[in-house]
Amino acid sequence: MIPSFFIAHGAPSLAIKKNGYTRFLEEHFAGLPRPRAVVLFTAHWEASMQMISGVDQYGMIYDFRGFSPELYEMVYPAKGDVELAEEIADLYAKNGISCQIDDKRGIDHGAWVVLHLIYPAADIPVVAMSVNPTLSPEEQYEIGKILAPLKERDVLIMGSGGTVHNLSTLDWHKEEEAEQASADWANQFDKWLEIQLNNWNLDQLFRYEEKSSGGLVSVPTNEHFIPLFIAMGAGDQNRKARLLYRSYQYGTLSLSCWQFD
Repeated sequence: MIPSFFIAHGAPSLAIKKNGYTRFLEEHFAGLPRPRAVVLFTAHWEASMQMISGVDQYGMIYDFRGFSPELYEMVYPAKGDVELAEEIADLYAKNGISCQIDDKRGIDHGAWVVLHLIYPAADIPVVAMSVNPTLSPEEQYEIGKILAPLKERDVLIMGSGGTVHNLSTLDWHKEEEAEQASADWANQFDKWLEIQLNNWNLDQLFRYEEKSSGGLVSVPTNEHFIPLFIAMGAGDQNRKARLLYRSYQYGTLSLSCWQFD
């Protein structure tokens, strides 16, 4: 059965950077079996109802400002999978989750930055998915768990976001990748998170705001954290978590990749 993944998408500039993290993503996914499709929950598509992309061909969304002009010229010509989108909608309907298929929205940088690095040929169909910040961690986990049967048919379920994502704390002059964050609270939170994920401690994880060290400042808003719970839920059957990579950009912006077998 194909694993699910949580991948930090970092800053948009990651799409044109060559560093340890980008090399890891390129090499790791090149060595994995090729999925027949990717279902990707992106932190940059927020909606009060679960939205499912049902387009044939994606347009580009450049949902950022102030970066290199090169980024605004990038094109990731991802194709959709309408049949898979309808299957996902049916799975959610059978499990009492309201959802809707969107046949117009393009692909945002939370999705195309990651996809550009792991599948540069853009030859694998993609179904982009929204996130709902108002749901509880338990509900986020269930959203991923419901899709787990798709993994048996070589569908890759992925969450794209970031475990430490507080833009107000970033040092924009410190772009180079580092193994440790520049702030103790960021390191403490990611280490706490690693312990809980390795032990699949849902009670602690679902109450991360009160149980963790550094959680409130590391996760000031939850839209980038939500995809972690979703990807984890898709791995509920075996409950095995593996940290494949972790570093930091701009001092405290986490670049991490988790695999859920």
